[in-house]
Amino acid sequence: MEPDDDAPHPPPRAAPGAGDGPRSVTLASAIDLDGFRAACRRLWAEQVEPGRVAWHAADDAEGDLFEAGAAEPATASTEAPPVRAPAAFMPLCESVILHRDPGRFGLLYRLLWRLQTEPGLRHDALDADWVAAQLLAQAVHRDMHKMKAFVRFRTLEQGGGEEPLHVAWFEPEHHIVEATAPFFSRRFTAMRWAILTPERSVRWDGERLAFGPGARRDQAPPADAGEALWLTYYRSIFNPARLKLAMMQKEMPRKYWANLPEAALIDPLAAGAAERSTAMVERDAAEPARRIPVRPQPTAPDHAPTPQGEAPRSLPALREALERCRECPIGEHATQAVPGEGPQHAKLMFVGEQPGDQEDLQGRPFVGPAGQLFARALAALGIDRRDTYISNAVKHFKFELRGKRRIHKTPAQEEAAACLHWLESEIALVDPGALVALGATAARQLMGTPIAVTRERGRWLRRADGRRVLITLHPSALLRMEPEHQEAAWAAWLADLRQATATLAPPSGDGL
Repeated sequence: MEPDDDAPHPPPRAAPGAGDGPRSVTLASAIDLDGFRAACRRLWAEQVEPGRVAWHAADDAEGDLFEAGAAEPATASTEAPPVRAPAAFMPLCESVILHRDPGRFGLLYRLLWRLQTEPGLRHDALDADWVAAQLLAQAVHRDMHKMKAFVRFRTLEQGGGEEPLHVAWFEPEHHIVEATAPFFSRRFTAMRWAILTPERSVRWDGERLAFGPGARRDQAPPADAGEALWLTYYRSIFNPARLKLAMMQKEMPRKYWANLPEAALIDPLAAGAAERSTAMVERDAAEPARRIPVRPQPTAPDHAPTPQGEAPRSLPALREALERCRECPIGEHATQAVPGEGPQHAKLMFVGEQPGDQEDLQGRPFVGPAGQLFARALAALGIDRRDTYISNAVKHFKFELRGKRRIHKTPAQEEAAACLHWLESEIALVDPGALVALGATAARQLMGTPIAVTRERGRWLRRADGRRVLITLHPSALLRMEPEHQEAAWAAWLADLRQATATLAPPSGDGL
């Protein structure tokens, strides 16, 4: 099928020998999209109307032994003209073909036939065939979403020093295992896992996906100790005041409950919800959670409090002043300020964007997932973190809540500008030999102008004060890449950072 040029095409003349009898097409599998496309081209070339075609899959559990017409494989005709369709038709086919409805192939071929002969159909969103196909596609997308949400892995120890295998059981409504498996390979790249379903199973060995036949429920592992711990946690976070059974069952239908360990707790917890809600109302109000308090002010002269409007005179004084900063809204909601870390007069200073969730909780820069990748890079380059100064352009964590999770949110330019004087004070106090800008926010703050990081990465730029700045990616950019691109991106990032290692080398003397 080719993209539509929005013009009707006359049907070709029937191929020699094409009769008016019924035709039977057998696809290689229930999700054989390539075979379906080839069959559609051949049927259109031979002018076989949709009502005369019976569709089957080679792996169908049942078939009609008495159906008229000989079955033929779905092979392409080299003489078949291209079949035109709107751009949205192929994505629709990719979804609909995963549905379990046995009439899906006939529906799609009928739509394709009508698109060739009825020019107005492509613009008729209320056509019955269009609506039916969209409903099948929506059901498939919903089933894929439920699989991503409700798969629960249990750990199987392999012994012999091998990594454990994490196994899950799931019962999808449609043929979605192949389409959904790449999501789990990206989400759990470093984990060996397998998902068993009645029809199809998939296994990830850390490098590639392997698909196999279906399994039985009793082949999935039983509950483990980790599951008991999860149930304890689930009981502790259950809030009876927010219980909405109808909404919960809409999002998590009962048919999925058998595969969810926490489902066994729902009925007893729901039964006691009214009593627990009454107890919560009658309980005395709790003290609200507070930010980490500001540490007492030191009395040493170089640690004295910084007068309003003056730059801090030492790194400890800067840290104290940061805790009181409310020059932008971010500081009000963060757990604590996260100042830079490292020795004064460090030869090399790394600057990132802002603290993340873990940095906000621990009060140290680059300790979360991106920080762990950054630590790997330093180790690979032979750089001791303790010899460098590591900081961020923005000193508080900006986030938005999604449920109970705090999701990183990029600081606005006004917020970064309000924090700039803290960064400049750090640079003045540390007096580094060179700086490395990790990402666009850091590059803009250090250089005073927007920097195209992808174009300038790996290059040394010079600030107005004469200090050199190496531009490169933030480590979080590598974490967001698709797995197949990460290895090359890692090598290129190390090549960027390697240019900064010369800054740490001791000066070579002339000798005697």
